[in-house]
Amino acid sequence: MKSGTRNSAPVHWREGPARRRAWITVLAVLLAFTFLGMRGIWDPDEGRYTNVALNMLDSGDWLEPHRHHETGHWTKPPLTYWAIAASVAAFGRDPWAARLPAALAYLLSAWLAWRIARRLTPGAEDMAALAYATMLLPFGASGLITTDFLLAASETLAVWAFVEARFGPGRRVAGWLVLMWVGFALAFLTKGPPALLPLLVMAIYGWLVPRERGHRLFDSAGLAVFLLLALPWFVAVTVNNPGLLEYFIGDEVVNRVTTDKFGRHGQWYGWLVIYVPTLLLGTVPWTADLWRWAKSLPATHRAWRAPAVRDAQRADVLLALWLLLPLVVFCLARSRLPLYLLPLFVPLALLIAQRRQADGRGMPRWPRLLVWFGLLLALRLAAAWWPTHKDAGAWAEAIHDRAPGPIHEVVFVEDMARYGLHLHLGAEIEKIALDPPPRQGYAERSFDQDLRGELTEREPGVVWIAKRERWDELQARIVALGYRTQALGPDYHGRVIFRVRPSDG
Repeated sequence: MKSGTRNSAPVHWREGPARRRAWITVLAVLLAFTFLGMRGIWDPDEGRYTNVALNMLDSGDWLEPHRHHETGHWTKPPLTYWAIAASVAAFGRDPWAARLPAALAYLLSAWLAWRIARRLTPGAEDMAALAYATMLLPFGASGLITTDFLLAASETLAVWAFVEARFGPGRRVAGWLVLMWVGFALAFLTKGPPALLPLLVMAIYGWLVPRERGHRLFDSAGLAVFLLLALPWFVAVTVNNPGLLEYFIGDEVVNRVTTDKFGRHGQWYGWLVIYVPTLLLGTVPWTADLWRWAKSLPATHRAWRAPAVRDAQRADVLLALWLLLPLVVFCLARSRLPLYLLPLFVPLALLIAQRRQADGRGMPRWPRLLVWFGLLLALRLAAAWWPTHKDAGAWAEAIHDRAPGPIHEVVFVEDMARYGLHLHLGAEIEKIALDPPPRQGYAERSFDQDLRGELTEREPGVVWIAKRERWDELQARIVALGYRTQALGPDYHGRVIFRVRPSDG
C-alpha cells in the first residue's frame, strides 16, 4: 500500500516482527511498572489484602489467613495473600512490592493473549497483545491489589493450555491438558469454585464442535493434578475450623450468586449499571473495533447453526463462547463489580485483533499509540497525587505527626479499619466495638473484640482512632472503665486520633 493510506504501517511496525514484538514488550513492561509504588495503599480493598499477607509474614502462619491475630479472614482462598507475602518478603515492605503480583499477572496475561492468538487468529498475535496491554481496565487493574488479576491470569493459563491441546500441532496433548488443570487449580486457590467458569465454556464448546483428536477434557491425570494442588488447603482449614465449609459454600458461593447480601448491585438492572460502562470504557481505545465485532455477531451466529460451518469457524466459536457465556453468568448473578469482568479481557483483546485483521486495519500508528501510552501513565500519576481519605500512606503521615515514636498497634473504634497502615506504619490493626458483639459466625465477624477487652490488655505503643461524632460517648465510656484519653492534634478526616492511659498512671 502507498504511504499515507489508512492501512499503511508506521515505520516502527515495518521493521520486522521481532522488532515490533520488542517494542510491544517494552511498552507493556513500562505500563506495568512505571509509578507502581508512588501511591499509598488504598483502603479498604488494597489494605485488607496487604494486611492479611503481612500477618502471614509476621506470624509465620501461611495456612490460615488472619486480619488480626485474634480474627481469621476467610473471604478468599490464600493464593493472593501468598503472592503478596512472598513479594514483600523478597523486596521489602513497600507498596511497589505489594502490587508486584498484579503487575506480573498483567504481563503474563498479555503474553498469553499473544500465544492464544497465534492459534486462534494467526497473524493478529501482536495486535492482540498490544490491545490487551493498552486497554483501560487491564492497565488500571494492574496497579491494584485485588484477587482479580491473579484469577484472570490463572484462568487464561488454563484456556491457553486447552487451546494448544485442541488447535496445536497435536504433540503432547496430554501434557497440555495437565497444564490446563494446573491453571484451574491456581484459579481455584484464588477465588474458589467460581474460578472454574471457563470449564463450562470448554464443555459447551466440545459439544458444539466435537474433538477430532486428543484426550478428554476431564482427563484422569489432569484431574489428579488439580485435586493434589487445589484441595489440600481447603481440607486443612475446614478440618481445623468447624463450620468453615458451610461458610465457603453458603456465603462465598451461593449467597454471592443468588442474593444481594453483600450490597454488590444486586438489583435487576445492576448489570446495566456496572457491566455496560465497564465494557465500553474498559476497552478504550479499542471500543470501536469491539463494536464492529458485536454488530457482525447476529449474522455469524445464524451461520453457526450448521455443524459444518461451526467446524470451519471453530476458533471464532470458541472466542465467542469464552466471552459471552461467562458474561451472561455475571449478569445473572446478584453480586456485580467491574473487576469481575477482568478475565474476559483476553478474549476481548483477541476479538479486537481479529476484527481489525478482517477489516484490514492492522497495527495502529505509532504516534497515536505513544499519546495513549502517555495518557495512561498520566492517569496513574494523577491517582498517586489525588487526595483521598482512602490513602493509608497519608493516614500514616498524619499519625506520625501526632504520635512520634514507635507505634505497635492502631485501634479503630466502630469505624472502617485502615488496614493499609499495617504496611505504612508496621503496626497491627484492630477494629473494636463499644459493647461485646454477639457470638459471630465467619460471615459476621466485623469486630476483633470490645472496648473493655482492649483496655484491659494495656498494650504499649497503641494509637486509637474514632469518629468525631462518637467522641463524647467514647470518652465517657473510657473514663467509666478507669482510663483517660489524650487527643493528639486536630481531627483528621473527621476522626479523633488519641491515646488512652490508666487514670492512675
